[in-house]
Amino acid sequence: MDIILKYFPDLSETQREKFARLKPLYEEWNEKINVISRKDMEHFYEKHVLHSLGIAKVISFQPGTKVLDIGTGGGFPGIPLAIMFPETHFHLVDSIGKKIAVVKDIARQLKLSNVEAQQTRAEELVRKYDFIVSRAVTRFANFYPWVKGKFRKEDFNEFPNGILLLKGGAVDEEMEERPVSYVTYHLDDYFKEEFFDTKKVVYVPWEGKR
Repeated sequence: MDIILKYFPDLSETQREKFARLKPLYEEWNEKINVISRKDMEHFYEKHVLHSLGIAKVISFQPGTKVLDIGTGGGFPGIPLAIMFPETHFHLVDSIGKKIAVVKDIARQLKLSNVEAQQTRAEELVRKYDFIVSRAVTRFANFYPWVKGKFRKEDFNEFPNGILLLKGGAVDEEMEERPVSYVTYHLDDYFKEEFFDTKKVVYVPWEGKR
């Protein structure tokens, strides 16, 4: 938990309490189903929570922003971002029911009224969002068709509406499989731990929405 406060010292008491409760809640669920790799649990705050919050170093979502988290798994990056931005609405989706059951329970226990979790495939959603986030779900060329037509037209955040992806390794080759403009933010500019040396946030403004 200290690593979160190191990089986000201005959290409210409520936010601190919710972040502190995350690990015990996930440990409890991990006893029942393998939500998070067992060996990762000892680095839970670094590899899952702080990694998710890399997006919060790139953008601060305005109140009323609607964010879709595709392939959320056990709730990453959506749950940490929902704690960080309590006035932003997060819709967390995954095709695997038991993972969504975990997300729903954790959101309920933490009283995250800004989180909605649903078992569905991204392609089946008809709602529109300001931003779509995801963490290492699939290659961008596969991801891109899932999000077509899912963006709201009006921009009111510091960035135009678009996609924010947490990626590792060499992203340029992957991103250039589709003819899109994108900006890469290196997380080792924000976080000093070795884990972040190869981690990035890739922002893709949704130019096809107009």
